[in-house]
Amino acid sequence: MSMGTLLVSAFENTKGKPAENVSVSVSSGGNIIAQAQTNAEGQLEPVLLDAPPEELSLTPPENTQSPSADPFAVYDISAEKANGDNIKVTGVQVYENTVSLQNLFFPGQNDDIKIPDPAIMGGQPEKIPESEIKRLPDAGGTVVLPEPVIPGQVIVHAGVPSDRSAKNYTLNFTDYIKNVASSEIYATWPREALKANIIAIISFTLNRVYTEWYRGKGYDFTITSSTAYDQAFTYGRNIFSEISDVVDEVFNLYITRPDYTQPLFAQYCDGRRVKRSGWLSQWGSKELADKGYTAMRILQSYYGRDIVLRQARRVEGVPVSFSGTLSVGSRGNAVRTIQQQLNAISVNFPLIPKLAVDGIFGPKTRQSVRTFQQIFRLPETGTVDFSTWYRISDIYVAVRKLAENT
Repeated sequence: MSMGTLLVSAFENTKGKPAENVSVSVSSGGNIIAQAQTNAEGQLEPVLLDAPPEELSLTPPENTQSPSADPFAVYDISAEKANGDNIKVTGVQVYENTVSLQNLFFPGQNDDIKIPDPAIMGGQPEKIPESEIKRLPDAGGTVVLPEPVIPGQVIVHAGVPSDRSAKNYTLNFTDYIKNVASSEIYATWPREALKANIIAIISFTLNRVYTEWYRGKGYDFTITSSTAYDQAFTYGRNIFSEISDVVDEVFNLYITRPDYTQPLFAQYCDGRRVKRSGWLSQWGSKELADKGYTAMRILQSYYGRDIVLRQARRVEGVPVSFSGTLSVGSRGNAVRTIQQQLNAISVNFPLIPKLAVDGIFGPKTRQSVRTFQQIFRLPETGTVDFSTWYRISDIYVAVRKLAENT
């Protein structure tokens, strides 16, 4: 039988504090499949769920024998705290052989979340073409950054730019990218296809950030959820572990051209219903990955062989930048920073062992790192690599802000 995995985590407002003893039910067609309460880390045990065959998400609709069959199963989640606060999520998507991650935030900005089909299935407006490189204002204009940086947060306008009634949602940059990728394509695709699409999404987003595209037009947001203007986004939707892992690996990479500082406005289309020269084809990227193309070669196939990948050297809101991988035997200030941050996080996540802040990466530090990785759905290596460093920093900042506000 085809199966996928659902992981549910509940938090108090931000990722800085877990929500314990939340009653959660998972249902399909009105029938409850699983019921449980979150543990001290705000999590449920993994839930195995029926899902359609993976091949349905690996083949364009016109090539499948069941063109009307969805490539994923949908489930509904209801969650309620003892004080009556509740969240409902309908349309949670589960693919075969994937891990679906559903985070719940109490109290939410929107406690009744409806997840639409991924954009690649159609039904959303086509992107209005724009120039891949924007003309920047003069020195007295709004752009003041000497080079692109990864913003700590983005503000997403849930509608077309001119819709003043649409909500704005503020979320971490990486959470936004994971949401968009999970809203655009299928998590079952080869890793190099996922990486190519995600780098395009990052570049697209950083172009909006770097050029202050909407701010310069008098709006109070970074980007919109309208596919006619920007990228698909649904506040509160489930994301996928396979996509999350890639985003954590590449979130500070972007496409540009050799003589430009500005991130490329990397437009893309599904490659079936819509085809445009010079735009990445989502289905085409999958087919190229099947042939063994790397992510860079895929991107070059659409944006040209002269593109380059650059690394943003600064991430806003991070106390200390990544200085290299840490493992057993490492010593110094970087180890001391990790130990201090893990100790602060352990106040709200007590499964993480407390550490002596001695700057020595020994077995106890490795265990503390591994426990952190387990709680926050990272590969449990016990090593502090690029993605683990920034995830620890992210949660540390959230915990610190909570402490300052109490």
